[in-house]
Amino acid sequence: MIERRRLDLQEILDAGRSQAERNRLGQFATPTALADEMLHLAKSLLPRAHRVRFLDPAFGTGSFYSALIRCFPKKRIESALGFEIDPYYGRPASELWGGERLKLVLADFTRVKPPTRDSEKPGLVVCNPPYVRHHHIDAQSKQRLRSASLHAAGVDLNGLAGLYCHFVCASHAWMARDALAFWLIPSEFMDVNYGRPLKDYLLNRVTLLRIQRFDPGQVQFDDALVSSAVVCFRNVPASPDHLVEFTYGGTLAKPQRTRTHRVADLDPGAKWSRLALAHIGDRQAAAKVKLSDLFEVKRGVATGANDFFIMDEARARDLGIPRKVLKPILPSPRYLRTDEIHTDDEGRPLIEPRLFLLDCSSPEHEVQAKYPALWEYLCSAAARGIPERYLCKHRSPWYSQENRQPAPIMCTYMGRSRQGKGAFRFILNRSNAIAANVYLMLYPRTVLDRMLKDNPELLRAVWSALGEIPWESLRSVGRVYGGGLHKMEPKELAEAPADTVLAVLPETLSLPKAEQLSLSW
Repeated sequence: MIERRRLDLQEILDAGRSQAERNRLGQFATPTALADEMLHLAKSLLPRAHRVRFLDPAFGTGSFYSALIRCFPKKRIESALGFEIDPYYGRPASELWGGERLKLVLADFTRVKPPTRDSEKPGLVVCNPPYVRHHHIDAQSKQRLRSASLHAAGVDLNGLAGLYCHFVCASHAWMARDALAFWLIPSEFMDVNYGRPLKDYLLNRVTLLRIQRFDPGQVQFDDALVSSAVVCFRNVPASPDHLVEFTYGGTLAKPQRTRTHRVADLDPGAKWSRLALAHIGDRQAAAKVKLSDLFEVKRGVATGANDFFIMDEARARDLGIPRKVLKPILPSPRYLRTDEIHTDDEGRPLIEPRLFLLDCSSPEHEVQAKYPALWEYLCSAAARGIPERYLCKHRSPWYSQENRQPAPIMCTYMGRSRQGKGAFRFILNRSNAIAANVYLMLYPRTVLDRMLKDNPELLRAVWSALGEIPWESLRSVGRVYGGGLHKMEPKELAEAPADTVLAVLPETLSLPKAEQLSLSW
């Protein structure tokens, strides 16, 4: 069976490259079962008499073509075209499929000009494009891809967009009118800022039929921790009343949950990852008061070299670092055994390990004259290139840190859900410790801050109330990656509903009042 031969070839080729190299090139083969499901769904959406002109812009060893010839009888396949940029996979694939009616071109799909006649354009595009992150794309290539995406699909992608976004846009010029497209891509585009132009394209340039978001805890690729989605659309503009199907979990053929939403109700600036689980008008999605009304949320300190700037007491003492340039800082959440940080008489946290951040604003000549041991330690950084690192060289002096005051409450920046509990932990901080950028710091705004100063015991109630925010609400404003890793940016946490916090505040801060007060904070 040719699929068995293809899988054997895929295994041999993958073994010949390191995991790091394939990650950099974004090369992750589509599982056979998923390829079959995508082609069977395509078959169900095409007219029975329709002859297929097939295109796979990122062919690899041909998982989708293999599914195509299993799903469709040969008489229905008018033509099949594939592009593969990497000869390492493309040449063996050409030999494997040499006896088939396939035209496999070894070229960069984003550089090839599409046919001009609609009758020559593919009517079915199925692709698992390279998962190349933006930081692996050089500036010149980004500019070329951005221009090509704008020309082909009218989509202006920014520099943070992954290569897969450009593949979707480039394919627009290849599709015949009314053609079907199926894309297996990272689901992160549904929630991140760089995905907004792509979502705008799906709403306004084509008819979005369905987005299947797989459960992040059940990754589709054995060799990549990425949360995946299948995006299906037809190359014709949609009417405002067209219903888009959002599905979640399970398989493409049997999802766990399904919701439909009108195109006119979908906002490209909103997060789409939860649309399979909730109606747009749900209370959580339309929370009247958000955490941003009560707190200013900031990320913790980014030092640029934690192993140099953060140290324990013993190391600081051995190096002779003066205490006046050391600030207490919390350890990573994985070392934090408690969610309530108590303090000693000097404001230092009563936890282990007890860590300190080197933060000095004195100029070099003053440090050299007054603190020779500190000067010697700072000089040792040059051999490691620390002063020239991006964050350090943009600070003056390079060994000073961002200005962060201790926050009474902090939230972990990332985590995995634990035994039905949420992935994020709220930390009650009674010390003078600040935190690194693995935490988010919550600073009460004016009205709440005044209440907490008038009634210090209220802080514990507020902290407990934050822990009562439904996990679904936090998950809906954050983002999730393959393997169930959840992350939360400051702006995302700020969007979380604050109903549980309002419930423990004095009656004078009722919901309508809070809305009015938030305007003046």
